[in-house]
Amino acid sequence: MEIIRTILTVIYFIIAIVVIILALIQSKDDSGLSSTITGSSTNNFYEKNKGRTKEGKQKRVMIICSIIFAILTIVLGILYIA
Repeated sequence: MEIIRTILTVIYFIIAIVVIILALIQSKDDSGLSSTITGSSTNNFYEKNKGRTKEGKQKRVMIICSIIFAILTIVLGILYIA
């Protein structure tokens, strides 16, 4: 049981570092109030194919790593209580 905890803790720290790095290198998505005032159109080619770009892939990896991080948090919490 101790070996599983150690392995999961190491994976937890690696995922935490990956999430921090991805959060720091992501570009700002929100255009804020200026797009509301100017009526910025989101119906263009770039917006339709956003998931295929580098930023879209980074966002997808960030979401997956965040989900893994949350699951590992719960699992490690259960393992350390037991």
